[in-house]
Amino acid sequence: MMTNHPHGTLYIGVTNSLERRIWQHKSARQEGFTKRYGLKSLIYFEEFRQVGNAIARETQLKGWLRRKKIELIEKGNPLWRDLAVDWHSRVTRDSSLRSE
Repeated sequence: MMTNHPHGTLYIGVTNSLERRIWQHKSARQEGFTKRYGLKSLIYFEEFRQVGNAIARETQLKGWLRRKKIELIEKGNPLWRDLAVDWHSRVTRDSSLRSE
């Protein structure tokens, strides 16, 4: 999940490369919801081996009330810190993680 500030707009999505996707969001590379709302802080994530399981979980989370999403975030990240605060510089150094 990403946000623009604590208790701000929430975004939930699925990717096969979290570091690359976070770099895209932080550098505002792609038009869309996250760029429009300035969603640049990764506040919660889960990893899955099977894409079908990831999509099912995404669908489940998107169906939750906002209050329940906030409870999930605050269980593991009560201060809503950006969990990828240092990823941007690491990804820009590793061209294999950048989108073409």
